[in-house]
Amino acid sequence: MLVLSRHKNERIKIGDDITVIVVEIRGDKVRLGIEAPTDVPVHREEVYDAIRRGETSKPKPVAKFCAFCGTRLEASGECRWQQCGQRIGQEAAASE
Repeated sequence: MLVLSRHKNERIKIGDDITVIVVEIRGDKVRLGIEAPTDVPVHREEVYDAIRRGETSKPKPVAKFCAFCGTRLEASGECRWQQCGQRIGQEAAASE
């Protein structure tokens, strides 16, 4: 297992197509943003395990989230959080 240290707004690249961003650190919890192609499933481990056991209902439409702040995106691709203002596909500048 590779173990890395990252600060808020820093990124980890996995291959050419997957980026993991540290969105927020709050106490002992870390919020991560994951940018991945739509054909790559990304799940929390407990959801993945339930899927493997066949304990899921009909698949729900996949919501898109801002890779910078983690807020759900509007249908237009704009971030709902006014202070973020990122659009899907745009590279977010790290604010410090």
